Amino acid sequence: MNNRGTNLDTVRQYNLSRILGLVHREGAVSRSTLTRETGLNRSTVAALVTELAALRLVVEAEPDVNRGVGRPSPVVRPHPDCVAFAVNPEQDAINIGVVRMSGEVVDRVRHEIDEPLGVAETVRVTAELIAALRAKLPAEAVIAGVGVAVPGLVRSGDGLVRLAPHLGWLDEPVASLLTDATGYAARAANDASLGALAEHTFGAGRGVDNLVYLNGGASGIGGGVIVNGIPLGGVAGYAGEFGHNLVTAPDGPGKPSTGGALEDEVNRGRLLELLELRSADAPQFEQALLTSTSAELRAEAVRQLGILSIALRNAINVLNPELVVLGGFLASLHALDPELLESLVAEQTLAAAFESVRIVRAQLGPDLLLIGAAQLAFEPLIDNPARSGS
Repeated sequence: MNNRGTNLDTVRQYNLSRILGLVHREGAVSRSTLTRETGLNRSTVAALVTELAALRLVVEAEPDVNRGVGRPSPVVRPHPDCVAFAVNPEQDAINIGVVRMSGEVVDRVRHEIDEPLGVAETVRVTAELIAALRAKLPAEAVIAGVGVAVPGLVRSGDGLVRLAPHLGWLDEPVASLLTDATGYAARAANDASLGALAEHTFGAGRGVDNLVYLNGGASGIGGGVIVNGIPLGGVAGYAGEFGHNLVTAPDGPGKPSTGGALEDEVNRGRLLELLELRSADAPQFEQALLTSTSAELRAEAVRQLGILSIALRNAINVLNPELVVLGGFLASLHALDPELLESLVAEQTLAAAFESVRIVRAQLGPDLLLIGAAQLAFEPLIDNPARSGS
């Protein structure tokens, strides 16, 4: 009897996860759709939805009686009070957001800094900002946890930041330190890999099984890859470091390059300098770039687009994606002259690979990395929804 009870409970938890996962991805799903997608009967789906609603993970709404035929089915959505805290530390700021399971950023703060902070100070500042954001939420809000999008190599097994060179971090357990400081379970991963996940779930890559995402930020360029619908992490989670690919020749045979990596040549800092800005968030940067009349800035931007085209050529030839998504300041470069970038990539890429790919900017805009970081926090909750009530 005990084994039977345990098995039934395991099946129930599995089905709760299936239902919540569908609601998470779709945003609004009718009960009839949940019944069809899961293969469960209507009474079982109704019971599972009721349980998820009691846990404040979903809400049900009356259907639109003016749409469709037959008996209308209630619509299930993520509960607006189920949120995660998302963190993205950068060279010039710590960005923190409150993100719903639907991918909506409902609150955010940008804490600007003069220089990168060490891990201890980053954790202290982040914990204070999270506490201030939590105070603005309803007391009964369900907090899924904290997700951290780090511009560097993050070990997938335990979230250890092996190297974040632009932050000066080496072998730092930022996730466990944030767990201790905030009281919420924290997880960390590479920022661009999380950006790829966010765009695949909610943005330009929705419904696309093979895509490459490149993110450009204050701390350089990173990337993420989705292959056959599954994130490509590599053996330890370090896959996608496109920013370290060489795009110009070394100094000579057998000699190390003194530059030439993608993130050295395609660089937000150079553009900011020509814009005469010390710092800027993503919308401010793009507005300044697109409205500038500086010939020197235009020449530098065109040079960077040329270098970026080499990196995209390499990615397309090697991975044969259906979609290349550009985020961060790379999206702004793309917006400056998308036709030029596409023509440069086309000239260099194998024709058979290029004919099936599209190059687009990220749809989720400046919220992208926060949405990706939040998904990292939501994953354990979706895997085991019942834990939220424990």
